[in-house]
Amino acid sequence: MVNDSASAVQVRSDWRGALTALSHPRVVTMFFLGLSGGLPLLLIFSSLSLWLREAGVERAAVTYFSWAALGYSFKFIWAPLIDRLPVPFLTNWFGRRRAWMLVAQLSIMLAIIGMALTDPQAGSYQLTYMAIAAVMLGFSSATQDIVIDAYRIESAGQDLQALMSSTYIAGYRVGMLLAGAGALYLASYFGSDNGAYSYAAWRLTYVCMAALMLVGVITVLIIREPLGQIAQTTARSNKDYLGFMALFAVVVTIFMVIFFQVGRSLIPFQSAAANVLGSPVIAAASLEGIRLMVSLAAAVGAATLMLRSKLVNRALVLELYVEPVREFFRRYGTNVALLLLMLVGMYRISDIVLGVIANVFYQDLGFSKVQIATVVKTFGLGMTLIGGFLGGLMALRYGVVKILFLGALLTVVTNLCFIALAVVGNDERLLYWVISADNLTAGLASAAFIAFLSSLTNIKFTAVQYAIFSSLMTLLPKVLGGYSGTVVDQFGYINFFVVAAVLGLPVLVLVWLVGRRVQLALPSD
Repeated sequence: MVNDSASAVQVRSDWRGALTALSHPRVVTMFFLGLSGGLPLLLIFSSLSLWLREAGVERAAVTYFSWAALGYSFKFIWAPLIDRLPVPFLTNWFGRRRAWMLVAQLSIMLAIIGMALTDPQAGSYQLTYMAIAAVMLGFSSATQDIVIDAYRIESAGQDLQALMSSTYIAGYRVGMLLAGAGALYLASYFGSDNGAYSYAAWRLTYVCMAALMLVGVITVLIIREPLGQIAQTTARSNKDYLGFMALFAVVVTIFMVIFFQVGRSLIPFQSAAANVLGSPVIAAASLEGIRLMVSLAAAVGAATLMLRSKLVNRALVLELYVEPVREFFRRYGTNVALLLLMLVGMYRISDIVLGVIANVFYQDLGFSKVQIATVVKTFGLGMTLIGGFLGGLMALRYGVVKILFLGALLTVVTNLCFIALAVVGNDERLLYWVISADNLTAGLASAAFIAFLSSLTNIKFTAVQYAIFSSLMTLLPKVLGGYSGTVVDQFGYINFFVVAAVLGLPVLVLVWLVGRRVQLALPSD
């Protein structure tokens, strides 16, 4: 880990030293960057799902929109560009990390405004426009995450990473509160409700959300660039990077075109596949697997042709993609590296799969938007903040792996609590208890997990390696989460919550194995 003059501090691993470190400027900065990072997320997930439901969109189609955030799971593809390519003019003025943050934040604002200008009740073509804007929002937000993660790791030493993760999560959750509870309050205030849909209300709500991104823009204008990035120079020519950008554009375009065309071609086979396989869920998953594999094969084929034609510098591609992965496997060895990647890919599976449909669940139980905003978003935020700070302090005091295991265990238990809510129904007191347990656990586990991911990253490949880890973290959970509405339709909420909890059991084994076989470079481990 590279230390600059602003971060070269030693943090004692006792409680007093940990609390004192919370006032460090780098730690405080991460709160505001976290707010900027958390704001777009629920505008794709829960707030959008309630908007679509009020507009009369079917439950299964609503949860499919969670795939718009798959940009978070594939951000490692363009992370090398963000890591190395300067932004014309802006990089000279602000530095590489801050320049890319500004570009991402402005793109987020444009995408949110694009969603605001689309009425999903106006027809399928409007729903398509909404999907395109949501994908743009996911892509831009994932880009912002790439840069913020790299900035966090590069701007402070390892001693501060757990606490920086805590304040980042705190800010992230405040951003989610603004986009979650804030959006629901505003939509209700402006005149939209379940059974009384108002597009104008949701349009104005999303415009307000776009304006809130100015918090992130102002923060970027105030903070300093990490010293390592100020000194860094572009080792390759602009021609090499332009060729790489052309490769990226062609590959992404081919993937998206093939993905949507194959999807349309497979629609007539859905009923037949369901009859053969005996389950609509298994049939849908199988067809989506075929769709994904065909699209990936086409994209890889296009990339191979461009590399062989020498339109792209092959050495640059190896440098940007292969070397960061090779270094990780070389550092840990193949077996341990695969074990670590399995843990990264599965740690949040139970949490994310349940979260995709959570707001729809509350609405189906009869809770109003105001109740959801008050209990789930506002009160839940307080529990998450407590859990996040507690997780950061406990990780610094007792070690990251121990808190990872505690967080994974509590996630399984708290997911089972949703069964009680499904059985009892519309009980606001019970909702408070369930949200308390779930959000306290989520904050604690997330703080430890982000510190864990940071410990796996080599400072030489910060943006790329962390992007790979965080992409892998969400890929499988989000793919499975897209089918949560279909699973609920077929099997009901109670069985769904049981499955969500069971998905978390293998994580306990993986954390235990990592604790036995890996020595992390973190305090108290």
